[in-house]
Amino acid sequence: IKSVVTEYLFAAINAGFMEVRIIHGRGTGVQRAIVQAELKRHPSVVTFWDAPESHLGATIVEIQSIADVPDRETTTQTR
Repeated sequence: IKSVVTEYLFAAINAGFMEVRIIHGRGTGVQRAIVQAELKRHPSVVTFWDAPESHLGATIVEIQSIADVPDRETTTQTR
């Protein structure tokens, strides 16, 4: 799940998006917790919150503009 979140965010940033929705489903909350833990560590995430209309099944993510995001290779190498 972590690599999918990271790849999705980089693709969204490169496409010029400033906000995205990550659908992780409601279930037991395990995937939600993994997704949100990864968002806390991601350098281009400004903030995130549960999408109210999804009843905890999706997370809205505000991301930095491409000009403000660290180089992907540098970020990947430091992890």
